[in-house]
Amino acid sequence: MTLLPTTLITGASSGIGATYAERFAGRGHGLVLVARDNARLEALAARLRQETGVAIDVLPADLTQHDELATVEARLRDDATIGILINNAGVAQSGGFTDQSTDSIERLITLNTTALTRLAAAAAPRMAKAGEGAIVNIGSVVSLAPELGMSVYGATKAFVLFLSQGMSLELGPKGVYVQAVLPAATRTEIWERSGIDVDTLPEVMDVGEMVDAALVGFDRRESVTIPPLHVATRWDTLDATRQALLGDIRQAQVAERYRVTV
Repeated sequence: MTLLPTTLITGASSGIGATYAERFAGRGHGLVLVARDNARLEALAARLRQETGVAIDVLPADLTQHDELATVEARLRDDATIGILINNAGVAQSGGFTDQSTDSIERLITLNTTALTRLAAAAAPRMAKAGEGAIVNIGSVVSLAPELGMSVYGATKAFVLFLSQGMSLELGPKGVYVQAVLPAATRTEIWERSGIDVDTLPEVMDVGEMVDAALVGFDRRESVTIPPLHVATRWDTLDATRQALLGDIRQAQVAERYRVTV
């Protein structure tokens, strides 16, 4: 019998992370659950152990704190049983760009980009050496839409998308699968924590439905999964257009419209 890889999930105490924990435990994977709220992690772990019988470790950590982030990085580097990383921990944005404090901006960027990147970087070399593994980075459709007015948050999620695509190109040939998941608004606690009333949002997806869709993409080995996108060819067209642009921007001379005439 093949032993399934352990799955490490960040932001696992509630919402998307907790749902991923339920789904992977239901598939028979052992878990390492990471979040700040130890009590909620322990309660989730106890319930899933009883329901599924899988082995579950709880690793409380605030990923914006260097020492605590380093502890999770060490676990990813050293624990060869961990074959799947769900990079889910993140925070949303409340208010416009000029309403953000420098401290809130720093925390958002630290959690949504720096911590996510460092955890992926901790896991990737070991997985690449083994020739197998999976890294799932949770982004957002906001990364595609500055018009939605969540400038800093959207920028961090655009980073996640770009990083995931680059990682996929580099790590895919080495046997490591990388998936970017781009949810739309999903009914989780992230909104309340950010001062946003989720009931004021026009369309909100159930978290279980979102994660189940993301796992369909995971099983199909999609590089980018957008659960709310009904017309898949629109993403294909956007990505094909972007790739076609690459030939146009590899030029030694500036475009004619920018030439200075004397």
